[in-house]
Parts: sequence; C-alpha cells; structure tokens
Amino acid sequence: MGSFSIWHWLIVLVIVLVLFGRGKVSEIMGDFGKGIKSFKEGMNEDDDKPAKPESKPAQIASGEPAPSASETVKSDQA
Repeated sequence: MGSFSIWHWLIVLVIVLVLFGRGKVSEIMGDFGKGIKSFKEGMNEDDDKPAKPESKPAQIASGEPAPSASETVKSDQA
C-alpha cells in the first residue's frame, strides 16, 4: 500500500498534462535544464579564476627590500 504502481504514475502524468498542457510541461523542463546549465557554468567560472595574489607590503611597493625573517624576530624582541 505504501508504494505506487505504474497505474498511479500514469494517472498523475495524465492529470499534469491535462492541467498544464504538453507545451507548458516541455517549456518548464527546458527552463529547468537552462537553470542547471547556467549553475554549472557559474561553478566552473569560480574554478577557472586563479586566486588573487595578496597585496604587497608597503616596503616592497616603495622599492625598499623587505626585512628577512631573522630581522623581524630581532625587532619584535627589542
């Protein structure tokens, strides 16, 4: 009793076709397919874009050499 037989699904299909018409159902399914396609393209665009490089510190932008790791540790301890 819990599962539907093929006759149940055929009756539901006939009712849907009568209410919406054959053209309307195919139009809805076409729009659904276009939505899925655009979603996949949007997901692929995110994967194609490389990660943005982090902004450079002001010292590098001004032409001065960046301090080495040992220099930054020494200056933090002082």
